[in-house]
Amino acid sequence: MVTTFGKGLGSTVNVLGTPLKLCCSSPMTGWFRDGYCRTDDYDTGRHVVCALMTEDFLKFSKSKGNDLSTPHLPSFPGLVEGDKWCLCAMRWVEAFDAGKAPLVDLEATSKAALNYCSLD
Repeated sequence: MVTTFGKGLGSTVNVLGTPLKLCCSSPMTGWFRDGYCRTDDYDTGRHVVCALMTEDFLKFSKSKGNDLSTPHLPSFPGLVEGDKWCLCAMRWVEAFDAGKAPLVDLEATSKAALNYCSLD
């Protein structure tokens, strides 16, 4: 199920039903590069899951064709274990199914993530 968010802002509510908190500003994350895991109709990946990067997940993501650890300067410094990042909802689900999912910051994860996985 895809949710239309309108006005380019996405949800400002997290999966717990409270105001969405900042995921990370160093490195700056989010579809809008404002630190929040929000989305709009142009974001086909639905970058709504705030996750704490692990070496296991970074290797998994690279093996699936999305190398998050290699810098692409000047705008992307590359991620290391311990960084938080707004992940695509389906990539997180794929990693979960493979036993490689990183931990999620529920307060910084958009309620839109519930369109792809349950809170459980």
